[in-house]
Amino acid sequence: MHHLGTHILIELYDCDRELLNDPERIEACMKEAAVESGATIVSSHSNLFNPHGVSGVVIIAESHITIHTWPEHGYAAVDVFTCGETVSPWIVKDVMEKKLSSKRCSAMEVRRGLFDQPVKYKTT
Repeated sequence: MHHLGTHILIELYDCDRELLNDPERIEACMKEAAVESGATIVSSHSNLFNPHGVSGVVIIAESHITIHTWPEHGYAAVDVFTCGETVSPWIVKDVMEKKLSSKRCSAMEVRRGLFDQPVKYKTT
């Protein structure tokens, strides 16, 4: 089977709780992960919730990186969706795991847009 995109779901446990509640630092971590993976950043945004927690998104030309944090549990859920063959979502996982000081991580991959025939990507 051939696929259009790769989506990985990342669970990060026992992370730096202070960092998980800092939207600017979370956004910077996601942007660094995007750059290190070879992605092209289009835009980004993060939001701090009351009383705590951050949600953030980095839109990349190849799709997106999102995060939701629960500082009170030291936990972050990260989704990375990439299309094409030039960006590795697994590099994003490695960078986010390191940057958030996660002591335990699990991840799973889902291939999106499955086709019997090879997929050709159009460039504009």
